[in-house]
Amino acid sequence: MQNHAYSRLGGSGPGAAVPSPPSSPRRPWGRRSSAKGGGWSARAGAGAARRAARTVLAALLRRQAVFLFAPLLYVAAMLLYMGSISLDSVPRIISRPAPGSMYRSPQLYARLRADMDADNSTDALTTVWRHAYKGGIWRPCISNNTNGLPESNGYIYVEANGGLNQQRTSICNAVAVAGFLNATLVIPNFHYHSIWMDPSKFGDIYDEDHFIQRLKNDVRVVDKVPEFIMERFGHNLSNAFNFKIKAWSPIQFYEDVVLPKLIEERLIRISPFANRLSFDAPPAVQRLRCLANFEALKFSKPITALSDTLVSRMREKSAENNGKYVAVHLRFEEDMVAFSCCVFDGGDNEKRELDAAREKGWRGKFTRPGRVIRPGAIRMNGKCPLTPLEVGLMLRGMGFSNNTAIYLASGRIYKAEKNMAPLLEMFPLLQTKETLASDEELSPFKNFSSRMAAIDYTVCVHSEVFVTTQGGNFPHFLIGHRRYLYGGHAKTIKPDKRRLAILFDSPRIGWRSLKRQLFNMRAHSDAKGIEIKRANESVYTFPCPDCMCRSNKSEHSKSIQAR
Repeated sequence: MQNHAYSRLGGSGPGAAVPSPPSSPRRPWGRRSSAKGGGWSARAGAGAARRAARTVLAALLRRQAVFLFAPLLYVAAMLLYMGSISLDSVPRIISRPAPGSMYRSPQLYARLRADMDADNSTDALTTVWRHAYKGGIWRPCISNNTNGLPESNGYIYVEANGGLNQQRTSICNAVAVAGFLNATLVIPNFHYHSIWMDPSKFGDIYDEDHFIQRLKNDVRVVDKVPEFIMERFGHNLSNAFNFKIKAWSPIQFYEDVVLPKLIEERLIRISPFANRLSFDAPPAVQRLRCLANFEALKFSKPITALSDTLVSRMREKSAENNGKYVAVHLRFEEDMVAFSCCVFDGGDNEKRELDAAREKGWRGKFTRPGRVIRPGAIRMNGKCPLTPLEVGLMLRGMGFSNNTAIYLASGRIYKAEKNMAPLLEMFPLLQTKETLASDEELSPFKNFSSRMAAIDYTVCVHSEVFVTTQGGNFPHFLIGHRRYLYGGHAKTIKPDKRRLAILFDSPRIGWRSLKRQLFNMRAHSDAKGIEIKRANESVYTFPCPDCMCRSNKSEHSKSIQAR
């Protein structure tokens, strides 16, 4: 009994237990057990959980293959967890359209109109294009050839397709090819197009006599094929050998492939003939292109007479600005709006109308299986045509006051009565050929789209500022023609339409902020106007002297003649 009692008191002796260390003074024994006895059970449970975790971990380490099932266990646990939560408590994700993907220009105009009308102090016509041309003296090298022409290798007959300016490309390229091959060019025939539906001939649009006379020292041009040649083909041009040439073919292809057949047949056809010659060509070819475009192609006398009258009337309308006016090329016809696949008002009527227009003009192109159309992405990429309202917002923001005379070059505007109203509010002096000319003056041209486009072209060429909104052959030719006429300085506004899409979709932008950013955009166009031609650029847009002055046509002619 004594030993037993001693052992309970922690004494030493044989068989006695080792005494426990004294408890910490900070955690006395009495505090380890709560009044309810829960502390000890909690610690015991935690210890058991740790022992179980160690046991499981040891088992997993001994059998690493069990880790392959870890993803499945995780997914199962997540499914059990999600199943225990009500879906009503999950936050709702709200999808907002990306900036610039929606057409909200009407709302922007309604919100900013009062501030715009109050701010009419600046006039961009007096401040635009302060930069001088930095390329030195502009010398468009189109000198006459005085060495005489060698004997012709045969006749080339081409069929120019497309609208006015696509046909213009064909004519210039045909002159360049004929001159390069020492061939005689027959006055090009205009292919009747199902979209433009204009049966005009060369002489209806251009001064044929001036064309032949201006090119006589460089390229032989005749109005028809001689009889002795036609006899070989049964007096039918369709019997002549017709070349099907790939687009943008190099000039060397014509020398290697076309020239031998021309010498053999004495008459060849090239149909269709639009963009069938590469922009990358030797100086002799570029010189002939420029000679044809800027000197030989002159509009016919009826077109020139009416165009000059309209230019005079525009200058009278802009007397407050010393006769300076702005020309805007607006592409907002129904076919352009439909082809763009953009959404504007977004109503059911608009969708039905544009779907019908797409099916009529491009049957099946936009409805074929797998075709995905994303109007928002198209707008964000700057591919949507500017509406008349957006053109007005842009010009007012760039500093053009409401007393600026605007000449609008355009076809029939889509929903003109509705869409033109805000532009006329912003620029009440806006004119078109229909408002400047009487019905009697326009009647000889009204049913001929190319002749009407030629009138627009001339009035735009002589404007102080030219604004392009959509691209295409018309503005590209105009930009180059204006560079050629005005000492290398284009004076053209070509807006950043991606940036415009974001600006016009800004729900909180103010007038001052919008105006500041549009001023910067105008300044960028100013700097772009004095650029030098880059490699492979169209010589019709950049009539660069450095690309034309080194003409070695006479040496090339001798080499061709020797063959």
